[in-house]
Amino acid sequence: MSEKDKPTILLQHYLKKLKLPTMLREYASMASVCTDDRSDYPTYLLRLAERELLDRERKAAERRVKEARFPVIKTIDTFDFKAQPSINEPLVRELLGGEFIDKRENVLLIGNSGTGKTHLACAVAFAACMQGRRVRFSTVTGLVTELLESREDRTLQRFHRQLERQQLLVLDELGYVPFSKAGGELLFEVVSRAYERQSILVTTNLPFENWTEILGSERLTGALLDRLTHRVHILEANGESYRLKHAKKRASRTPNHIQPQT
Repeated sequence: MSEKDKPTILLQHYLKKLKLPTMLREYASMASVCTDDRSDYPTYLLRLAERELLDRERKAAERRVKEARFPVIKTIDTFDFKAQPSINEPLVRELLGGEFIDKRENVLLIGNSGTGKTHLACAVAFAACMQGRRVRFSTVTGLVTELLESREDRTLQRFHRQLERQQLLVLDELGYVPFSKAGGELLFEVVSRAYERQSILVTTNLPFENWTEILGSERLTGALLDRLTHRVHILEANGESYRLKHAKKRASRTPNHIQPQT
C-alpha cells in the first residue's frame, strides 16, 4: 500500500467498521459534487450524513412493513370515500396520524362484508409503520391457529412475547369463523395482555350482540368487549359491498343471451 493510497484505504476500512455503508458508497461522488459547487467541509459531511440517515430510515421502514405481514399493501390514497359515505372520513384521517397508538387506544371497524374494512385497516397500519411503529397484521382465524399451534409446541409464551413487542395489533375478519373454546380463550388472552399496553385494531362484520356466536361464551365475550371498548374509536361501514357493486356492473354489461354461431 502506497502512502498516497493509505488515507483512502483507511477511510473505507473505518466506514465499514462504523457500519456506514451509504457514506462508504457515496463519499467519493459527493466529494466531486461538493468540489464542483465549492461547498465547504461541513456541508460535505452534512450531505453524507443526510444520505446515510435517509437510507437507514428507508431500510428500517421496509423491514417494519415486511415484519408486519400485510396481506397486501394498501394506502389511504386508493380508498374511495365517496363510494362508502357511511365511513367517518375525518376520524380515519385522524387515525392515520397514529396518536391513538401513543395513547394505547383501540379501533373497531364494524360493517358489511366488502365495504373496505380491511383496506382501511391496512392503510392505518401501513401509516403506523412509516411513522416508525411496530405493527403485526393477522386475520383473527390465522392468529388463533398460530396460538393453538404454539400451545401444542410449548412455545406459547415465546409467541406472546413476540406479540407484546408490537405497538399495534391488527385483528382482521372477526366473525367469519367460530372458534373452539380453547381458541376463544387464547384470543382473549392476547387482548387481555394488550389491554392498556398496546393498541388493537379489529375489523368485523358482526354487531357486538352477535360476538357470542363466534366466541361461544357470554362471559368471555363480555370480558373481551370490556377491554376492547375501553378507550375505543368505532368506525362503521354500512354501505354496499364493492365486490357486489362491481359484479352488478359486469352483469349489466353482459348480454342476456348469446346467438349461436352458424
